[in-house]
Amino acid sequence: MAGTVTLTRDGVVATLTLSNPDRLNAFDKPMWLALIPLLRRLGADGTVRAVVLRGAGGRAFSPGADISEFETERNSPEQGADYGVLMDEGLTLLRDLPHPTLAAIQGACCGIGLAVALACDLRVCTVGSRFGVPVSRLGISMALPELKLLHDIAGGPAALEILLEGRVFGAEEAKDKRLVHRLVADDAFEGEIAATCERIAGGAPLAARLHKQFVRRLSDPAPLSEAEIAECYHCFGTEDFREGYRAFLEKRKPVFKGR
Repeated sequence: MAGTVTLTRDGVVATLTLSNPDRLNAFDKPMWLALIPLLRRLGADGTVRAVVLRGAGGRAFSPGADISEFETERNSPEQGADYGVLMDEGLTLLRDLPHPTLAAIQGACCGIGLAVALACDLRVCTVGSRFGVPVSRLGISMALPELKLLHDIAGGPAALEILLEGRVFGAEEAKDKRLVHRLVADDAFEGEIAATCERIAGGAPLAARLHKQFVRRLSDPAPLSEAEIAECYHCFGTEDFREGYRAFLEKRKPVFKGR
């Protein structure tokens, strides 16, 4: 049975659930074909404040690619490149979403599953989660768009260790390598995911968008232009700014509208 990706909403929080139950949510082509239009839809939806990605069933986020597809979908350099374009489109759309994104990781998070998690802004996992990129055992390399995510977050030396050894390692080591932000006990996981979304959604959405934009820009060593520096002060002319400081002075919770 082909995998699926479903979109659900709980107020301002959208959840994308990866599901391929026969293969612990391993990514197959139908999942990419489902994920890409959902990401486009979310990117155009100004009512969303946070997006959560998670694996169905609570046993795994995603252990990687569905290997059963390789003989039919990725059995030549040309097929591999075509499939790579599809994955790169999905990863780029996820990384470029204007809304804050959170990978809620339980169980295995490996290979392309790890790349999808790394394309999110925040990553929270259970203490029993497992990570790695054992693609060398399949005789293939990690594609450059995926590898760039790993390199940018873990750094070159850690990326080489992960790829050359091909080990699957635990959550503590993943945190040491900066692959995840927080480790949470199983019985506290859902509460922490909900609390994280609440904290994100409680902030001004325009500020969140600017912070995502600015953090990415600061990874580029090129000097900041005057226009870029000026952009960070545009928020002082917004309705959200006026609501924010007035709510603080009035000792109430702000109601941001993204304007």
